[in-house]
Amino acid sequence: MDRPPEPVFAEPWHAQVFALTVHLNETGRFGWPDWAARFAATLARHGLDRDLDGGDDYFTAWLETLEAILTEDGSAPAGEVAAMRDAWEAAYLATPHGAPVRLG
Repeated sequence: MDRPPEPVFAEPWHAQVFALTVHLNETGRFGWPDWAARFAATLARHGLDRDLDGGDDYFTAWLETLEAILTEDGSAPAGEVAAMRDAWEAAYLATPHGAPVRLG
């Protein structure tokens, strides 16, 4: 019996941050060699020198790298990123299980 293919990403947000990064690269916001070097530095700074399976630790470092690039170029000032993260956290904590999360 054929099995359906397993998802490439463990969580939807992993796929979303990956797709956003690829899109920003393809639109010329940054070069892939620069991205790779910066991401490697983020992983090293976090001590993630072991084999990663693409889980939350890997994509949290991925997101941190992307946020740093966007902060430096002025697209996503650090204060705005922190405020948005806090707003999403408050929204999901106030949302009943199974209901869509909406910002107020």
